[in-house]
Amino acid sequence: MGADQGKNLLIVSLQHQAALAKKFLRYYFTAGNRHDVHSPFVYSLLDEVLNDKAFKPAYAPVEALRKKLLQSSEVIEVTDLGAGSLTGATNTRRVRDITRHAAKPQKFGQLFYRLVQYFQAGTVLELGTSMGLSTAYMASAGATVHTIEGCPNIAARASENFASLGLRNVHQYVGNFDTELSKVLSAIPTPDIVYIDGNHREEPTVRYYLECLRKVSPSTLLIFDDVHWTEGMERAWEEIKGNPATTLSVDLFFIGLVFLREEFRVKQEFVLRF
Repeated sequence: MGADQGKNLLIVSLQHQAALAKKFLRYYFTAGNRHDVHSPFVYSLLDEVLNDKAFKPAYAPVEALRKKLLQSSEVIEVTDLGAGSLTGATNTRRVRDITRHAAKPQKFGQLFYRLVQYFQAGTVLELGTSMGLSTAYMASAGATVHTIEGCPNIAARASENFASLGLRNVHQYVGNFDTELSKVLSAIPTPDIVYIDGNHREEPTVRYYLECLRKVSPSTLLIFDDVHWTEGMERAWEEIKGNPATTLSVDLFFIGLVFLREEFRVKQEFVLRF
């Protein structure tokens, strides 16, 4: 990479971070809390899951793994099939950098753990394994997790992580979501939770949502990552919320929750502080 190209990538990254920070501040000061929720379903979700800050023993091994990964100097050759990085990263990346930039922070991993337990999810489909920290949280909560990763080397490193945690309820698939998703959907039971954390572009995100709709049930929860990451992802989020199949959405800024439950006769949209 030339000096000028590196400088331009850094400028783009800083501009993106500044724009995202501005959007987050707007979200933070306008998002609702428990006093703004009049839906019993969402109130219970907020009170019993989102606001549950109690430590759970299952969190400790995953966070110990995160700490180890953040200290790792190991280097991996990365095949990036999605939107790529806005940090100017090359195709050779350190495990600690992948963990720092791609893994969801612990508050979200722990939220996924609680969501699996709250909805008694037996089967989870995840698009985007990365180092497997979110995967590990959901598997530790008792779900069988089917996770797809585009980069073989990252998938192999995640496999080592699952083994180190003693997790045997994770099934890994390697390949492009565009070709693997349909095959995995046809092979697994109806998922109780779908977590779409990969590609991060407008058209594929909407397409994955529509493809999953053919397999899911009305009780399935769909989780979308980085719904405000770019203008394209925000358009995708708006289209997903507006789809007739979506009856309830919860915007937590860094992720969005989508419910398809038929008992919500009037479409509801919530933006909640988390």
